[in-house]
Amino acid sequence: MIKISLVTITFQAAGVLAPTLESVRRQDYPMVEHVIIDGASKDATVAMAEEYRRSVAEEKLGWEVTVVSEPDKGLYDAMNKGLRRVTGDYVCFLNAGDRLPDADTLLKVAEAVDRGEDGIKPSVVYGDTDIIDADGHFLRHRHLSPPDLLTWRSFRQGMLVCHQAFYARTDLAKRVSYDLRYRYSADVDWCIRVMKEGEAAGAPTARAEGLLALYLSEGETTRHHKASLRERFDVMRRHYGLPATLIMHLSFVWRAVKGRWRGEKDSQQ
Repeated sequence: MIKISLVTITFQAAGVLAPTLESVRRQDYPMVEHVIIDGASKDATVAMAEEYRRSVAEEKLGWEVTVVSEPDKGLYDAMNKGLRRVTGDYVCFLNAGDRLPDADTLLKVAEAVDRGEDGIKPSVVYGDTDIIDADGHFLRHRHLSPPDLLTWRSFRQGMLVCHQAFYARTDLAKRVSYDLRYRYSADVDWCIRVMKEGEAAGAPTARAEGLLALYLSEGETTRHHKASLRERFDVMRRHYGLPATLIMHLSFVWRAVKGRWRGEKDSQQ
C-alpha cells in the first residue's frame, strides 16, 4: 500500500483553511501524510492547523500531520520546503481553499498506481478538476481537460492538468525544485520537469478515474493573470522552443477571440 503525501501552503488563511483540512480528514485511505507549511501567519491559521493535527492524531491511526510556521520567500519557496519534508510515495500540493472532492479521492489515486504497467509505478497520477467558490459551490468544470495519455509534451496545449490534481512520484519530484525566478507559473515548469524525469526513468503517467480536486477560484494566478501569462510564455519557450511557443500562443488568442465572438452572437439571438 502506497503512502500519499499532501502539502498545504498557508498564509493568513484562517478564512479558507477549514474546508481544506476537513476534506483531507474525511479520506478513507489509511496511509496519509499531511505537511502544512505556513508563512508565519498572524491570524488563527496556525491554531487551526495545530488543532487539526491533534484531532487527526486521535482519530486516524497511521496518519502523520506536520505543521511548520516560519517566514518564507513566497509561495514556491514554501512549496520547496514542503517537498523536502515529505516521505510518502506520491506527493500532491493541496493549498488553502482547495479541497479533495470525495472521501475516496486518495483511494482513486492509489488504485491508479496499482494499475501501473509491468510493475512500474507511474511517474504521475492525474485526474479532473472542478472550480468552486469560497463557499464550496460548483462554478464550472475546468476548461482544460486531461488527456488519456499525458506526457510532458502535452503541456504545449496549456496546463491540461491542474496542479491540485497532479500526484507526482516523490522520488522523481524531489529531483526538481520549484524555480523561484517565477512568481506565478513555477508550478507549470515543475510539472513539466517532473514528467521529463519520469520519461527518462521509463515510468508512464496514469489517469485516475473521476474528479481529484476542487480548485478555489481567484487564486494568485487568477489575480495576476497578465504576469502569469508572461511567465508561462517563458516556461513554454524554455521547454518547447520559441517557434512552437509562438504558434501555440497564436492559437490560444484565436480560440479566445472565436469564443468571445460566439458569445456575442449568441447574446444577440
